[in-house]
Amino acid sequence: MDSTKRRAARRERQTKEAKSGPKFRPLQNPWPALEIASPEQIERVHQASIYILETIGMRFLDAEALSLWEAAGAKVDYKAQHVWIDGGLVTDLIRQAPDSFTMRARNPLRDIPIGGNHISFFPCAGVVNVSNSQVGRQQGTEATYQELIKLWQASNVIHFAGMQAVAMHDVPVSCRHLKTRLHGHTLSDKAIFGVSHGRIISEDCLAASRIIFGDDLTTGGPVTGCVINVNSPLVYDDRMLGGLITYARAGQAVVITPFILSGAMSPITIPATIAQQNAEALAGMALAQIVNPGTPVVYGGFTTNADMRSGSPAFGTPEGAWALLLGTQLARYYGVPYRGSGSLNTANSVDAQAAYESMWTLWPAVQAHANIIVHAAGWLESGLTVSYEKLIIDCENLAMMQHFLGNINWSDDAFLLDMIQKVGPGGHHFATPHTQANYRTAFFDGTLADRSNYERWLDGGEKDIVQRAAERWQAILRDFEAPKLHESVQEELEGFVERRTQELQGVSLYD
Repeated sequence: MDSTKRRAARRERQTKEAKSGPKFRPLQNPWPALEIASPEQIERVHQASIYILETIGMRFLDAEALSLWEAAGAKVDYKAQHVWIDGGLVTDLIRQAPDSFTMRARNPLRDIPIGGNHISFFPCAGVVNVSNSQVGRQQGTEATYQELIKLWQASNVIHFAGMQAVAMHDVPVSCRHLKTRLHGHTLSDKAIFGVSHGRIISEDCLAASRIIFGDDLTTGGPVTGCVINVNSPLVYDDRMLGGLITYARAGQAVVITPFILSGAMSPITIPATIAQQNAEALAGMALAQIVNPGTPVVYGGFTTNADMRSGSPAFGTPEGAWALLLGTQLARYYGVPYRGSGSLNTANSVDAQAAYESMWTLWPAVQAHANIIVHAAGWLESGLTVSYEKLIIDCENLAMMQHFLGNINWSDDAFLLDMIQKVGPGGHHFATPHTQANYRTAFFDGTLADRSNYERWLDGGEKDIVQRAAERWQAILRDFEAPKLHESVQEELEGFVERRTQELQGVSLYD
């Protein structure tokens, strides 16, 4: 076989391997977490947060939430929808939350442990547009939602099938959450999160989960969860509270995530911003324990700074990295898991800015031992767009991170002194028996980066990484096969979605 044929055969083999990447497995960070605050500084943040809760208070725009707080012993002003919470009450409640739990998938081999030094990668969510080399930038549709689920399912470094991958603009707003469950469960066998916009939508998501898992949604760990965002500063709205209460009552995972832009929704210093974030997160996690003691909660952080020239969010910044590291350190202080983010950037195209800002988010998240890293692949344009090409590039980066988190072989055999002696000074190791036996698997074998020389790159068509990523996602979608779901279960799920779609036609769930 000549060299041209060998290269073609190698490229074909690499393409097949690259569709899924390394083997799917839960990840652990084997090294100590990076902590940038002293225990005394963390205690000062805690005390500042308690001052906010006790003296300034927060607004809860939901009648049931107000009554729950009053019954638990908090001071409540129903007219102003304002709650002041004793610090001792908050900390006592959060002690009831588990320090770790397992997110169950419909395929038990895809279950994901959450907590401790476990790390899991979660794809983009809550995005409006999609972008790829075939269609350019356009609003999300049901078809593009399905494509994203397929790409996530095919990647073994993505541990979840997401929640609201992209807004389906061709589906009535009142029914979009139903489609998320239908496509999430039929096109993927990974764990998925639900939609938390009020009680009706949340109940529908739970009902779909019962079709897949049966009536018991808690034994062995939750089967779904939700992300609850705070209307910073210091407000929980009725829609988020409806979702929080509904999921907590069912014993499902609740991820409490303040979204704070320092300088806009909080004071412009990091200590003040983190103290406010902490107060908001504590209140949500404590409320979940009032609803259902022992509810699995995750302390979430989505804090960064505002760009003070435009007022827009600035993602992938050193300040955002500080906030992520401090949030994870605080989560450990309270004994709960932490949610961070992984590929945040403000770039408008898949370029060097998108790459380096993403790394300024991913590396701190991994170093901090964030347990769920959301938006780990595909994020572009400050989260307005998910790019198919960037998704593929990010997944290659996540595969490298997974390899990096593996164990180094420190056995005596790994030093290979006999090989060093055999080659001696001035030789090379390409032809040694050990190299010949292990060269295929010894190092991370990236298949997206082009490490050929300039002449070979020219002969290959001068393709940049975006073009190579485009070829990759097109091949994945072309060859995709959905994981099997029992026919009767799929029929029941489809029937449920069809029935609820008819019932919700014309109904506004967002008033």
